[in-house]
Amino acid sequence: MAYDWDEKPELNITPLVDVMLVLLAIMMVIAPNMIYEEKINLPQSSKTKSLSKIPPVHITIDKDLNLKVNKDNFELDASFQDNFFLYSKKLDLKATVLISADKSLDYGVVMSVLAAVKQAGFTEVSLATNG
Repeated sequence: MAYDWDEKPELNITPLVDVMLVLLAIMMVIAPNMIYEEKINLPQSSKTKSLSKIPPVHITIDKDLNLKVNKDNFELDASFQDNFFLYSKKLDLKATVLISADKSLDYGVVMSVLAAVKQAGFTEVSLATNG
C-alpha cells in the first residue's frame, strides 16, 4: 500500500458544531430558570443618628411686588436685604430656597431678592418655572 504524501487530511468539524449548538440551546433554555441566592448576615446599624428632612423656604413675588417668605409678608424695598438676613437666623441655612416670581416682573427685582438670599448664607437656591 502506497501512501500519497501530497494528500492532506480533511477535518470534519460538523459533528462538533452540532454538539456545541445543542449545548448552547440547552443552556439558553435552562439559564433564565436558575436562581442563585447567597445568605448574607448584614451588620446592625446604629440607631443614634437619624436623618431629618429640612423644610424648604418658599419665596413668592407677585406682579404687585408683594413678597412672601413662607407665610410671612415682607416689604420689597431697600431694607428687605437686612430684614431677610435677620429672618434667616431662625431658618436652617442648609435648606433649599425656592423663588417663585411673576413673569411680568423686572429681572432686577428677582435678582435683588436672589442676592439677598445668597448674602444671608443659603447655598441651594432655585428659581421656579412653569413646565
